[in-house]
Amino acid sequence: MSTSIDAAIAAQTSALREHYARTVMPLWRGAGYNAALSLPYEAVGANDQAPLPVVRYRAMACARQLFVFSLAGDAEHAHTLFDSMRRYFRDARHGGWIYSVDAAGAPLDTTKDLYTHAFVIFACAQYASAFGERDALDVLAETAALVDARFAASGGLLHATLDENFSTVRAGALQNPLMHLAEAYLAARAATGESAYDRSLARLADAVAGTFVHAPTGAIAELPIGTAGNRLEPGHQFEWFYLAASAGSTIAASGLAESLERAFVFAQRHGVDAVTGGVCAALNEDGSIQDATQRIWAQTEYLRALATRGTADDLRALASQIAAFRERFLHPRGWYECKTPAGDVSRADMPSTTPYHLATAYASLPGAR
Repeated sequence: MSTSIDAAIAAQTSALREHYARTVMPLWRGAGYNAALSLPYEAVGANDQAPLPVVRYRAMACARQLFVFSLAGDAEHAHTLFDSMRRYFRDARHGGWIYSVDAAGAPLDTTKDLYTHAFVIFACAQYASAFGERDALDVLAETAALVDARFAASGGLLHATLDENFSTVRAGALQNPLMHLAEAYLAARAATGESAYDRSLARLADAVAGTFVHAPTGAIAELPIGTAGNRLEPGHQFEWFYLAASAGSTIAASGLAESLERAFVFAQRHGVDAVTGGVCAALNEDGSIQDATQRIWAQTEYLRALATRGTADDLRALASQIAAFRERFLHPRGWYECKTPAGDVSRADMPSTTPYHLATAYASLPGAR
């Protein structure tokens, strides 16, 4: 990397992290946090930062906030969120974690959702690593064992959604929860040193490679290949690219790394606006745009993938892409969740789940540590 590119990335990264520390994190310690229930609100308004009317609180959102505050080293708030996650969302009767509670903290949706369980594992891994919390390691191990036992489907896949007592499948295998389970296994291995998580990750990678990879492009589809109405999300190609690089030899036999190198090129060519740098939400298999919405999380995954791939061309693109991201998606009160290709705001509220995407992306940028 040239000195000028290196300096540009360092300066831009510093600006991103300052905005995060001064604007984003205080929001979720303050206006975005319900101190009476000790839970993060689902979202706040972009203009006034006031909590949106409460319909629910999700376990996944609480887990993402636990990850964010653990990563930031905020022990006091992380301890509170860990306690709240267990108090409100743990299912003492059937095991596992319910999806949501209502505005008063009573169970609302008792569905058992793989996406939720993956984030409980992921958050507990970071919480345990940050503060040495033995209870978090116990929750992590218990949840991972439950996932293996209760969500298992054929061919090494896992069901996306089950009913409250795990007796009825409500949704079969979907890409997104499997991706976050892969992320959770990586975090669990790092936190515990236990090789069993490597084996789980390798099995999962094999299953994903055999079920979701679109052979012509290498891209990982949202639904099993051959399903009507399928789509390829550029943001998920970039997210998987980072996860595959992090997994390295653990998933080498699956061939996912090679597929995702092609998927990166496909997603960059067809899914990234050449003028604004905006990443679209979804492509068709032929590369045409299916959903042109530009969601902030997809932009952050593109930043992380560019930094991870790290060629000279990638780093040149990264320097300009960070600048475009700051101008297009960040503002003094927070961020814009979704924009149109023309730059109009199409979703103005700020969800409590988004700081997770900001934190993971910023941590991967050169000079970010």
